[in-house]
Amino acid sequence: MALSRSSPRVSVGLTVYNGERFLAETLDSLVAQTFEDFELIVCDNASTDRTAEIVRDYAARDVRIRYVCHERNIGASGNERRAFALASAPYFRWSAADDLFAPESIARCVEVLDREPGVVLAYPKAMFIDEHSRVTHDCVDGLHLPAPRPAERFRELLARIRYCNAQYGLMRSDVMRRTRLVGDFQASDMIFLAELVLYGTFCEIPEVLFFRRLHDRALSSMVGAEKQAYYRPERPQALHLPGWRHLWEHLRSVLRAPIPESDRARLVSFLLRRAIWDRDQLSREVTAAARQLLAGLRRPRSAA
Repeated sequence: MALSRSSPRVSVGLTVYNGERFLAETLDSLVAQTFEDFELIVCDNASTDRTAEIVRDYAARDVRIRYVCHERNIGASGNERRAFALASAPYFRWSAADDLFAPESIARCVEVLDREPGVVLAYPKAMFIDEHSRVTHDCVDGLHLPAPRPAERFRELLARIRYCNAQYGLMRSDVMRRTRLVGDFQASDMIFLAELVLYGTFCEIPEVLFFRRLHDRALSSMVGAEKQAYYRPERPQALHLPGWRHLWEHLRSVLRAPIPESDRARLVSFLLRRAIWDRDQLSREVTAAARQLLAGLRRPRSAA
């Protein structure tokens, strides 16, 4: 297949921060794709390890690879938005610096998007792997969402979503630009997928072509301020009210999406009912935030 680096059909945005441990293995899985007409944009979030050395070595051997290093850590979601902003292809997918893709992963997703204009995201089934790349267990998403009504797809996504592996599927770039992408808060990938499904259907490819790695430095292993710093490194101690934030972000998505007014009304009602169902959790978040604010006010300030 002839490569078209100036106007590839697929852009892959690989985001990394101090990812030397698994980065080479991830890059190997990407450059070995059977579908070759893609660009690989590696966005480095100001790493201090051997990340730059590893990527530059691969870029010297593969013209499809472009390396971009930020002067400072702009947060994981900021890095993902930057990778997408640099993309030029009609189809786009993100990649973490530790996951693996089967050789046919991109090809199978391209086939779906080429064949089905109403599909905005195509993703393959996945398995979890450990730090030694050994398969550990199934990683079921269940986000095959072909329903014609946006309201039905939205509700089904919120009922089924677990691991957000679909975020690493292949998406239509023009549709992504109509969304707000991922935000600088926890579980913003879920919010993004819920917004994206309002614009079209999701297709799950019934083949295991994606391998998500679990290890001691993965996001799923982080807690508290460390996880908050993953998204907002400049404000790791900021107030965190996830239930309220997610409710507000979903409402914003519904209000701005180009969907029938009947679907919009159904989803606004649905979100209001969810708020009532979750009122105890929402109340606890407000209480915890108030205590955090009071503790901050009582904390003695250091001398100037």
